[in-house]
Amino acid sequence: MARGLSLGTKSSAEHSKSYGISKSAALIFALLFTEAILVALIIYFVPYTKIDWDAYMSQVAGFLGGERDYGNLKGDTGPLVYPAGFLYVYSAIKFFTGGQVLPAQILFGILYIANLGIVFLIYSSTDVLPWWAFVLLCLSKRIHSIFMLRLFNDCVAMTVLHAALVLLLYQKWHFSLIIFSAAVSVKMNVLLFAPPLLLLMLKALSIKGILSALSCAAFVQVALGLPFLLTYPTAYISRAFNLGRVFIHFWSVNFKFVPDEIFISKEFAIALLVIHLTVLLLFAHHKWCKYEGGLLILLRSRLHNAITELLHIRQFFHCESITHVLHKEHILTVLFVGNFIGIICARSLHYQFYSWYFFSLPFLLWKTPFPTIIRLLLYAGVEFCWNVYPSTSFSSLMLLFLHLTILWGLWISPIEQPFIDQELH
Repeated sequence: MARGLSLGTKSSAEHSKSYGISKSAALIFALLFTEAILVALIIYFVPYTKIDWDAYMSQVAGFLGGERDYGNLKGDTGPLVYPAGFLYVYSAIKFFTGGQVLPAQILFGILYIANLGIVFLIYSSTDVLPWWAFVLLCLSKRIHSIFMLRLFNDCVAMTVLHAALVLLLYQKWHFSLIIFSAAVSVKMNVLLFAPPLLLLMLKALSIKGILSALSCAAFVQVALGLPFLLTYPTAYISRAFNLGRVFIHFWSVNFKFVPDEIFISKEFAIALLVIHLTVLLLFAHHKWCKYEGGLLILLRSRLHNAITELLHIRQFFHCESITHVLHKEHILTVLFVGNFIGIICARSLHYQFYSWYFFSLPFLLWKTPFPTIIRLLLYAGVEFCWNVYPSTSFSSLMLLFLHLTILWGLWISPIEQPFIDQELH
């Protein structure tokens, strides 16, 4: 009798879940269709804003003209500061659009829809977000502007990154690292995902798997940068991978309340870096590795396994690359929170940088234990701050407060089970 009741309850739960999935699928289709119409309307009716497009085209023209010295690839906004993947992508865009804005806007409209579809696929792989909250991914005025009216390379980089995350969710580590590296080659902000990604690799892969996956990522960087590495390597490395750039205070969305002399100081940059690394370590030790007993125990265990594998060379070459299968929710939590920590500690967030974390914002909000109304207010508050132009001391202070509130919610959220295979055993 009890067993029959249990089976009936299970069947009811499965039916309810199936019904929820069907509602999500219907909503996703409706949202993509609606967004396609909205994209067309934006491109047709809203005036294009010229910011970086002409500079991109000038830099690409120099590259296509045979220039391989990064010191000589410049535009009206300054020298080229992106890795080689950027040049290949925008060379292709120039080829298909003739360097004209309207065809490029149409292309970026298609990119926006493709990215949104990928993000919906990512969210559909977990039960974190209720089906109705998928609408939040379509409500940002600033994100629509970044894609269709500004044509920033951030859009390309984040779309490629989201594709890498899909592969990661299905444990395709090597393919994911290749795509991840391609995203880095378009814009360096993707490296904010690197520390949490490395932690996930330590959890899921053997030393053989880690080394081979990292080798794939490194190969992509070398292959894409080869024309420049063989000619002017110092200029390429120093400009394309410059982590010490100082941004103009006026454009800062997050630290406008900080006096200019402090904002541009090296001490401020170092302080933010120390805070960034400290918060990452705290989350890694107390949240992401709690199940394993903490970060130090995980590192000690992985070091022991690595030494064992390397000492038994035959075992090293024959061992499996994947040692544990990770929960999709755990993968997304570690990556999205790790990136979010980097966003909070970034010295300057320009308006296009909102795309670096907007698509993870609903996930982050629903990972907090806050009531739904608080989550929605936080979402609206963040969106408001990013639409204040020019930013003010108040809007940047408000944004920092909202970010820290979300981070606090993530800190007090329950610890999740990271491994599927151990759960099964």
